[in-house]
Amino acid sequence: MARIGYARVSTTDQDLTVQLERLAAEGCSVVRSEKVSGGSRDGRVELETILQFLRPGDELVVARLDRLGRSTRDVLNIIYEAEQRQAFVTVLDPLVSTRGEMGHLVMTVLGMVAQMERRFIRERQRDGIERAKAAGVYLGGKRRIDREDVLRLKAAGFGPAAIAREVGSSRMQIYRILREAAISGASSAPSNLHPS
Repeated sequence: MARIGYARVSTTDQDLTVQLERLAAEGCSVVRSEKVSGGSRDGRVELETILQFLRPGDELVVARLDRLGRSTRDVLNIIYEAEQRQAFVTVLDPLVSTRGEMGHLVMTVLGMVAQMERRFIRERQRDGIERAKAAGVYLGGKRRIDREDVLRLKAAGFGPAAIAREVGSSRMQIYRILREAAISGASSAPSNLHPS
């Protein structure tokens, strides 16, 4: 039986140190981490890896429930998948685990709170943008990644990590662009666009 830690932050400029230290202090023999949004399961490769390798009696540990997911449905699906493998999910703050009889109920409520919080954050962001636009000071979001640059670099033989460094993005964004290009087939780039 293993305690497997999972740490996540939403953006590449956020720090994972506090979560990693907490999970290590809790005795997690393996800790996997990633910098990707928790709004959905898309692109969360490390989490998927953990779920695939959970064994009976193992425990998936997260510092807070919103690190696991910010959608009630995603959280419950993750818990369900862990249970299908006869494993448990434990949240450290507040301390709650699916080992206990009340664990499922508490996890569901916490998942709903995390989802509501995400909705409130989006609303506050929208309000802030509207106020900034009205005041004439809104500069827009970060520059989007140039899809053609990514495909050009891939065609030149660059791997996803090297492309990410070159264009200043996360590997997950590069994987997503390459996957979409391979699926659509609409690009003029060579057909070997699957991430390596």
